[in-house]
Amino acid sequence: MAQLVTTELLLLLAGVAAVWAARPRTELLNVCMDAKHHKEKPSPEDELHEQCSPWKKNSCCFANTSREAHKDISYLYRFNWDHCGQMAPACKQHFIQDTCLYECSPNLGPWIQQVNQSWRKERILNVPLCKEDCQQWWEDCRTSYTCKSNWHKGWDWSSGHNRCPVGAACHHFHFYFPTPAALCSEIWSHSYKLSNYSRGSGRCIQMWFDPAQGNPNEEVARFYALAMSAGAMPHGIGLLLLSLVPMLQLWLLS
Repeated sequence: MAQLVTTELLLLLAGVAAVWAARPRTELLNVCMDAKHHKEKPSPEDELHEQCSPWKKNSCCFANTSREAHKDISYLYRFNWDHCGQMAPACKQHFIQDTCLYECSPNLGPWIQQVNQSWRKERILNVPLCKEDCQQWWEDCRTSYTCKSNWHKGWDWSSGHNRCPVGAACHHFHFYFPTPAALCSEIWSHSYKLSNYSRGSGRCIQMWFDPAQGNPNEEVARFYALAMSAGAMPHGIGLLLLSLVPMLQLWLLS
């Protein structure tokens, strides 16, 4: 089992190092994306609303953004969660948490990439969500309906908000997302991916957390930022991975 975990960590580090090598951003910790509603820099935001509240101490979103994140067809993106009938409340809660993480978290720096889009200059790619987060998201949405597997594109926006395109049939979520991994990776064009690591491991991002216990995503961002920064040096990726093997084994035995 320890060997499998070590192998997965090495593969993860190789992947994030490769991503880092392809992008010019140098700040990986405590940063905000250059996107539609984000602050330029993270700062305290005392009035964050409900499910966005864990980020009050240090946030990339404004209070008004957090309130809009809880509304149907809000001004943020004019996105209608109920495009195939009313979404189950438990399912919608995950999408609100997803929006709060995206808009508010200052701990996504290792996965930020530049993009050439009219509404943002940066996005996140392959953020490793803790396996419980993906699995619960999938379970709670199984009875809800949708008509697409990629929610980033392909909608009919003629009404001012997203509607199913012609020929797209509404089915239960599991028709378009047969597994938790499919849901996390496909729904937002690989913004996320399912991690085999659990909450509290320090190796995966939690979509939500209890702020009284601190922000666990800070440790996760530091881990990947260190790996990616070292991997950006000439021939650094291979050397980094080799040097990490003894340390990873110590972690697994501790």
